[in-house]
Amino acid sequence: GSFMLVNTSGRFAGQKAHLLLPHLKENDTHCIDFHYYVASKSGSSPGILNVYVKVNDGPIGNPVWNTSTTGTWNRAELAISTFWPHFYQVVFEVVTSGHPGYVAIDEVKVLGHPCTKTPHFLRLQSVEVNAGQFATFQCTANGKLSPSDRLWLQGIYVRDAPLKNIKVFNVRRFVALFNVVNATKRDAGNYRCMIRTEGGVGVSNYAELIVKEPPVPIAPPQLSSVGATYLWIQLNANSINGDGPIIQREVEYRTSSGSWYDIQPVDSTSYKIGHLDPDTEYEISVLLTRPGEGGTGSPGPALKTRTKCADPMRGPRKLEVVEIKSRQITICWEPFGYNVTRCHRYNLTVHYRYQAGGQEQVREEVSWDTESSHPQHTITNLSPYTNVSIKLVLMNPEGRKESQELVVQTDEDVPSAVPLESIQGSTFEEKIFLQWREPAQTYGVITLYEV
Repeated sequence: GSFMLVNTSGRFAGQKAHLLLPHLKENDTHCIDFHYYVASKSGSSPGILNVYVKVNDGPIGNPVWNTSTTGTWNRAELAISTFWPHFYQVVFEVVTSGHPGYVAIDEVKVLGHPCTKTPHFLRLQSVEVNAGQFATFQCTANGKLSPSDRLWLQGIYVRDAPLKNIKVFNVRRFVALFNVVNATKRDAGNYRCMIRTEGGVGVSNYAELIVKEPPVPIAPPQLSSVGATYLWIQLNANSINGDGPIIQREVEYRTSSGSWYDIQPVDSTSYKIGHLDPDTEYEISVLLTRPGEGGTGSPGPALKTRTKCADPMRGPRKLEVVEIKSRQITICWEPFGYNVTRCHRYNLTVHYRYQAGGQEQVREEVSWDTESSHPQHTITNLSPYTNVSIKLVLMNPEGRKESQELVVQTDEDVPSAVPLESIQGSTFEEKIFLQWREPAQTYGVITLYEV
């Protein structure tokens, strides 16, 4: 009978010849059966015989079967699982090696029954995953699996995926699992299941690997209002990089200094973050999630903002006298920190009052000794033997708190001179009588005058 023949004699390496079968639009399981012949008098292979399966006039892809082994006429079968409304075309290709010889094809038949030595695949389903995840294809086949059979997942313009696992249900059914690991956008495309047997090759339909990028907001959240222990924000997450749909929104917030952070789910476009520390800088980002494992994107750009100060918790405690002199008083108090001030910006003032010249004098001084573990303050330029009322006032931008008032008397001191104009005298035969006014400033209780 007749057959198709390629004579490679006189051909340099790499030349190609093609035989294209008509488009096949099959509705049911079928088998393509053909005979082939590769021969050379020199014993060197004249070339490679490749078989391609081109689907829906798409890319020709990689060969599904090939041989370069010389010998007698042999038979091979193609178990192709592409059905109407899809169609496919089988392409035979000879690539010359530069050696003389012959490659021939004969008796190409489309048989209306399953192949005898090669399993047929059931329909392969498309897979959608998020970037960075494992995409698992399940290749289910009817037929017997032999130890020498080779299974792989073939892609168009993408990397092939190796076999992960095989589950054999019975002598007529098995499932092969393939993983495209750490899938990226570059792995997206069409894949099909392949099995090479001693009798030929089984080819499934093409299924699509869809790789979605988890969504990331383009802009940071917006600040609506600020309190001492809360921040109201607008998520501002309508514009994204990556893919939707968005099925979950979360707010991630952390202190700018330190390692504390928290994540809260959000079900609206605005959110109140509560239970925060006053006068503290926070970094706030939005996390978006799409369906599927690994669907949460990276945090979006951060909003940096600060809570307000809060009213001080209380006033200073344990106000006590350290030292009393005639013209100065030193006081101390219990040290305090941020848990009392509730603000990093505050000041501490010493308020005191006393009587001088018949009038009440009121003074205040700023104490700078607030970070010490034993804080104290000295009030100077006081009058001796004077009652002084003292209190501490803790103030920040939001409020003030006072300590209890302490009343202290300064020590006595040397009195001022007796006014000369007040000295009056009367002379008698045996005595002189003197009288005078007490000094303007007694600075204590006068117990003795000397004449």
